Amino acid sequence: MNPFVRPAKSRVESLLRPALERIQSVAWLVAPPLLRLALALPFLRSGRTRWDGFLSISPATLYLFENQFKVHVFGAAYGFPAPDTIAFIVAVAEIALPVLLLLGLATRLAALALLLMTGVIQLVFPDGWANFHLYWASLAVGIMALGPGPLSLDRLIDRGQHRRDIETRR
Repeated sequence: MNPFVRPAKSRVESLLRPALERIQSVAWLVAPPLLRLALALPFLRSGRTRWDGFLSISPATLYLFENQFKVHVFGAAYGFPAPDTIAFIVAVAEIALPVLLLLGLATRLAALALLLMTGVIQLVFPDGWANFHLYWASLAVGIMALGPGPLSLDRLIDRGQHRRDIETRR
Protein backbone atom coordinates (compact mmCIF):
# COMPACT_ATOMS: atom_id res chain seq x y z
CA MET A 1 0.00 0.00 0.00
CA ASN A 2 1.37 3.38 -1.03
CA PRO A 3 1.69 5.65 2.07
CA PHE A 4 1.17 8.79 -0.07
CA VAL A 5 -2.23 7.76 -1.40
CA ARG A 6 -5.12 8.64 0.87
CA PRO A 7 -7.49 5.73 1.33
CA ALA A 8 -11.13 6.31 0.53
CA LYS A 9 -13.14 7.65 3.44
CA SER A 10 -14.64 4.92 5.50
CA ARG A 11 -18.37 4.57 5.77
CA VAL A 12 -18.17 5.22 9.50
CA GLU A 13 -16.27 8.47 8.93
CA SER A 14 -18.86 9.57 6.38
CA LEU A 15 -21.69 8.80 8.79
CA LEU A 16 -20.03 10.62 11.70
CA ARG A 17 -19.02 13.74 9.77
CA PRO A 18 -22.32 15.64 10.32
CA ALA A 19 -22.29 14.87 14.04
CA LEU A 20 -18.63 15.88 14.37
CA GLU A 21 -19.25 19.12 12.49
CA ARG A 22 -22.17 19.90 14.80
CA ILE A 23 -20.02 19.21 17.87
CA GLN A 24 -17.36 21.54 16.48
CA SER A 25 -19.83 24.34 15.79
CA VAL A 26 -21.25 24.12 19.32
CA ALA A 27 -17.72 24.07 20.77
CA TRP A 28 -16.79 27.23 18.78
CA LEU A 29 -19.79 28.93 20.39
CA VAL A 30 -19.27 27.66 23.96
CA ALA A 31 -15.46 27.45 24.34
CA PRO A 32 -14.57 31.18 24.32
CA PRO A 33 -16.98 32.22 27.11
CA LEU A 34 -15.97 29.18 29.18
CA LEU A 35 -12.29 30.02 28.78
CA ARG A 36 -13.00 33.64 29.70
CA LEU A 37 -14.95 32.56 32.80
CA ALA A 38 -12.28 30.05 33.88
CA LEU A 39 -9.54 32.70 33.70
CA ALA A 40 -11.62 35.49 35.23
CA LEU A 41 -12.73 33.64 38.37
CA PRO A 42 -9.42 33.17 40.23
CA PHE A 43 -8.39 36.77 39.58
CA LEU A 44 -11.81 38.14 40.51
CA ARG A 45 -11.82 36.12 43.75
CA SER A 46 -8.38 37.45 44.63
CA GLY A 47 -9.35 41.00 43.69
CA ARG A 48 -12.37 40.92 45.99
CA THR A 49 -10.09 40.24 48.98
CA ARG A 50 -7.90 43.27 48.24
CA TRP A 51 -10.45 45.95 49.14
CA ASP A 52 -11.71 47.39 52.41
CA GLY A 53 -14.40 49.64 51.03
CA PHE A 54 -14.66 51.79 47.92
CA LEU A 55 -11.16 52.58 46.59
CA SER A 56 -9.67 51.64 49.96
CA ILE A 57 -7.05 48.89 49.91
CA SER A 58 -7.31 46.50 52.84
CA PRO A 59 -4.57 46.65 55.48
CA ALA A 60 -3.83 42.97 54.85
CA THR A 61 -3.16 43.66 51.17
CA LEU A 62 -0.86 46.55 52.00
CA TYR A 63 1.00 44.37 54.51
CA LEU A 64 1.47 41.62 51.92
CA PHE A 65 2.87 43.96 49.29
CA GLU A 66 5.07 45.84 51.77
CA ASN A 67 6.44 42.86 53.72
CA GLN A 68 5.62 39.45 52.27
CA PHE A 69 5.53 39.54 48.47
CA LYS A 70 9.00 39.38 46.96
CA VAL A 71 10.06 38.93 43.34
CA HIS A 72 12.42 35.95 43.00
CA VAL A 73 14.95 36.65 40.25
CA PHE A 74 18.50 35.40 39.75
CA GLY A 75 18.51 33.53 43.06
CA ALA A 76 17.52 36.53 45.18
CA ALA A 77 14.25 37.96 46.48
CA TYR A 78 13.47 41.64 45.91
CA GLY A 79 10.66 43.74 47.37
CA PHE A 80 8.30 45.65 45.12
CA PRO A 81 9.17 49.29 44.47
CA ALA A 82 6.39 51.59 45.74
CA PRO A 83 4.46 48.66 47.26
CA ASP A 84 1.39 50.77 48.11
CA THR A 85 1.07 51.88 44.49
CA ILE A 86 1.68 48.36 43.17
CA ALA A 87 -0.93 47.00 45.60
CA PHE A 88 -3.49 49.51 44.32
CA ILE A 89 -2.72 48.76 40.66
CA VAL A 90 -2.97 45.01 41.27
CA ALA A 91 -6.22 45.39 43.20
CA VAL A 92 -7.77 47.43 40.38
CA ALA A 93 -6.47 45.03 37.72
CA GLU A 94 -7.77 41.96 39.57
CA ILE A 95 -11.28 43.42 39.39
CA ALA A 96 -11.27 45.30 36.08
CA LEU A 97 -9.58 42.69 33.87
CA PRO A 98 -11.84 39.78 34.90
CA VAL A 99 -14.91 41.98 34.38
CA LEU A 100 -13.67 42.81 30.87
CA LEU A 101 -13.18 39.10 30.21
CA LEU A 102 -16.64 38.19 31.49
CA LEU A 103 -18.19 40.84 29.25
CA GLY A 104 -16.00 39.88 26.32
CA LEU A 105 -14.82 43.48 25.98
CA ALA A 106 -11.20 44.19 24.95
CA THR A 107 -10.90 40.45 25.43
CA ARG A 108 -7.50 39.78 23.89
CA LEU A 109 -5.93 42.75 25.68
CA ALA A 110 -7.44 41.69 29.03
CA ALA A 111 -6.14 38.15 28.50
CA LEU A 112 -2.68 39.50 27.62
CA ALA A 113 -2.66 41.66 30.76
CA LEU A 114 -3.64 38.65 32.90
CA LEU A 115 -0.93 36.58 31.21
CA LEU A 116 1.61 39.26 32.18
CA MET A 117 0.23 39.33 35.73
CA THR A 118 0.54 35.55 35.84
CA GLY A 119 4.19 35.90 34.85
CA VAL A 120 4.82 38.33 37.72
CA ILE A 121 2.88 36.11 40.13
CA GLN A 122 5.12 33.24 39.01
CA LEU A 123 8.14 35.32 40.04
CA VAL A 124 6.56 35.98 43.45
CA PHE A 125 5.43 32.38 43.98
CA PRO A 126 7.87 30.21 41.99
CA ASP A 127 6.37 26.96 43.29
CA GLY A 128 2.89 27.76 41.95
CA TRP A 129 3.66 27.02 38.31
CA ALA A 130 2.38 23.44 38.11
CA ASN A 131 -0.64 24.02 40.36
CA PHE A 132 -2.02 27.31 39.06
CA HIS A 133 0.12 29.47 36.83
CA LEU A 134 0.46 27.01 33.95
CA TYR A 135 -3.33 26.74 33.73
CA TRP A 136 -3.88 30.49 33.94
CA ALA A 137 -1.24 31.07 31.25
CA SER A 138 -2.80 28.38 29.04
CA LEU A 139 -6.24 29.92 29.40
CA ALA A 140 -4.92 33.40 28.59
CA VAL A 141 -3.08 32.17 25.49
CA GLY A 142 -6.17 30.22 24.38
CA ILE A 143 -8.32 33.34 24.73
CA MET A 144 -5.80 35.42 22.80
CA ALA A 145 -5.75 32.77 20.04
CA LEU A 146 -9.51 32.14 19.78
CA GLY A 147 -10.64 35.67 20.50
CA PRO A 148 -13.76 36.66 22.38
CA GLY A 149 -16.15 34.37 20.52
CA PRO A 150 -19.62 35.16 19.23
CA LEU A 151 -21.09 35.69 22.71
CA SER A 152 -19.18 38.86 23.56
CA LEU A 153 -19.40 42.63 23.48
CA ASP A 154 -16.35 42.69 21.22
CA ARG A 155 -18.30 40.76 18.58
CA LEU A 156 -21.37 42.95 19.04
CA ILE A 157 -19.27 46.10 18.62
CA ASP A 158 -17.51 44.60 15.61
CA ARG A 159 -20.84 43.78 13.94
CA GLY A 160 -22.10 47.32 14.57
CA GLN A 161 -18.93 48.78 13.07
CA HIS A 162 -19.19 46.45 10.09
CA ARG A 163 -22.77 47.59 9.44
CA ARG A 164 -21.74 51.26 9.64
CA ASP A 165 -18.89 50.59 7.18
CA ILE A 166 -21.32 49.01 4.70
CA GLU A 167 -23.78 51.88 5.02
CA THR A 168 -20.96 54.42 4.54
CA ARG A 169 -19.89 52.77 1.27
CA ARG A 170 -23.40 53.08 -0.20
